Amino acid sequence: MLHEIFKIEKLLGRVRNSLHFESRVIDIDILFYDDEIIYEENLEIPHPLLHRRRFTLEPLAEIAGDMVHPVLLKTIDTLLNECDDPLKVVKFK
Repeated sequence: MLHEIFKIEKLLGRVRNSLHFESRVIDIDILFYDDEIIYEENLEIPHPLLHRRRFTLEPLAEIAGDMVHPVLLKTIDTLLNECDDPLKVVKFK
């Protein structure tokens, strides 16, 4: 699955560099895969920074607020309420 995601990103113009945090055209992340907990060299599920990013938590709370994070054992709603990310998330209209 990760290979297919990288292919999609490449088709959409993403160029992968060694820098971790850089501006990019597209970035597809796997946030969850059911209740699976996966730690591999190039893949960590649930996404390790999910609970610290308001831009992932707000939309996820709208569709699955009562979902429990399989590592942190807290609901998405709780994680959003505890999130100290100052980023303002604005819905696209």
